[in-house]
Amino acid sequence: MVGVAPAGAQAGGEVSGIWLTQAGDAKVRVSKCGAGICGVVVWLREPIDPATGKPAVDDKNPNPALARRPMIGLPLFSGMQPSGPNRWSGQIYNADDGSSYASNVSVSGSDTLRVEGCVGALCGGENWSRSSR
Repeated sequence: MVGVAPAGAQAGGEVSGIWLTQAGDAKVRVSKCGAGICGVVVWLREPIDPATGKPAVDDKNPNPALARRPMIGLPLFSGMQPSGPNRWSGQIYNADDGSSYASNVSVSGSDTLRVEGCVGALCGGENWSRSSR
């Protein structure tokens, strides 16, 4: 059926798929989870930690039990629920500092995912691009 958007999608595009972060250092698989979405790290530009020679782990996490979990397979989104057409709100985990932030994720066009996070009144964001795999 030409011209028919997938269920739950608007003209903006489909959220499910593999997305390359703006810095190009990670790929995240975004998928539907119930009414919301989930995002999991599936690829790293540098999967081996040069300091240890072992696969990268979540070593910035303040929780010692979580600081040993592998970066590949790390969940980034939590509680991401629909908040508008092609838009979800919840929490995003930042492995660079081991903290979670209020976040909005939105699809703009077929190949751009806008990911925004806020700490108090300070907000920032980046555009992730759709990856072929």
